[in-house]
Amino acid sequence: MRRDSRRIPDDGLDSKKITYIAIGVLALAILAFIITFYVYGNSIDEPTKLSEFNSENLELNTEIEETSTQYGKTVNEVKEETNDEADNETNEEENVTKVAINTSTVTNKEENTSSSNEGKSNETKKENEEEKVKDPTFIKPVQGDIIKEFAKSKLVYSDTLEVWTTHNGIDIKADKTSIVKAAAEGTVKSIKNDPRYGLTIVIEHVNGYETVYSNLLSTEFVVEGEKVKQNQTIGTVGNTATFEIADEPHLHFELIKDNEQLDPTLYIK
Repeated sequence: MRRDSRRIPDDGLDSKKITYIAIGVLALAILAFIITFYVYGNSIDEPTKLSEFNSENLELNTEIEETSTQYGKTVNEVKEETNDEADNETNEEENVTKVAINTSTVTNKEENTSSSNEGKSNETKKENEEEKVKDPTFIKPVQGDIIKEFAKSKLVYSDTLEVWTTHNGIDIKADKTSIVKAAAEGTVKSIKNDPRYGLTIVIEHVNGYETVYSNLLSTEFVVEGEKVKQNQTIGTVGNTATFEIADEPHLHFELIKDNEQLDPTLYIK
């Protein structure tokens, strides 16, 4: 009776076995999962690691090539190459500096030349303005009517010569001894007795102008080389012109510009 009560029932033993088996299977499954995950992870990392390994090898090879290249050269050659590169850089900098200096020099020369030319141009303009003198204005040298007009390109009848001829001046009617005045400021060029127009005074004016006063009675009021003012007395009306002796007393007056006869009536004011 005592021996029968100590025996363990078979059902309890079977339950424990089943539990142990289940735990073992679960452990195996977990272990299999861990192994699978590890293997799969390594397979993914291998290409990346291989790429990184190749890049490192490439850089290492490049460094080895550079090192081997330098290694094949002597120390002096390396120094010479370094010096040559430094010299080239220095020469390039010097060339750039020289070009800049040359450009600046050329610009300064151009500015100086331009300024000089402008200065000369201004000086020339001033000189031209100073040299340019206004033409003289002329007044009637004696009061009276014009009895014979200017006729350079046509013929007029001469009572004295009784022919048709040219007339290079105008004849202004005036009594004998009437005062004759300078038509404009100038210098007495000559005083002469012309065989055709009698006693004559020639006054020289600016810009190539000359005035001629003929058929005078007297010229004692001026001398050759004397500077005269406009409206200054220079002589008196007479009757000494042999080519016009038959005409009324008058002043024969001529106006000349650069040796060319002009019509005095166009210039007298």
